[in-house]
Amino acid sequence: MKKFKFQLETLLKVTRRKKDDAEMAFAEVSRRLEEHRARLQELLHELQEGQKEYSEMTGAGKTVRVGVVMMYNNFFNWKREQIENQQQLILKTMQERQQKLKKLMELITYLKSIEQLKEKRLREYKEELLAEEQKFLDELGTQLHMRQN
Repeated sequence: MKKFKFQLETLLKVTRRKKDDAEMAFAEVSRRLEEHRARLQELLHELQEGQKEYSEMTGAGKTVRVGVVMMYNNFFNWKREQIENQQQLILKTMQERQQKLKKLMELITYLKSIEQLKEKRLREYKEELLAEEQKFLDELGTQLHMRQN
């Protein structure tokens, strides 16, 4: 009897490898997104701390030199710019993550279709083997019956 051989086995292996690579790429971009979000939180915290420090320095009728006010103003502008840049980076990374997810989903769907085809071919192969075995047993039974008569 011939052994089952799936003609598209190489395609199946390559597709599995591509799916694994796509999973790794998706995980990597997800990790980077979380890092960017954590960095944004740090920047927001730094801005908040600076504003709190500035409020304490200028509160309750305290006098502040113009140089200090300008320094804090420059700091706040710089922090806001960093925050805006970080938000843009997060948006860009989210878009990249969506693209990676889309590609991963396409590969999963494609892989499932190949696996279903393999399962179908395996079922057909087993049915053919069963039919051949049944035919052989029928012939054997007929020969035995003929010899007994």
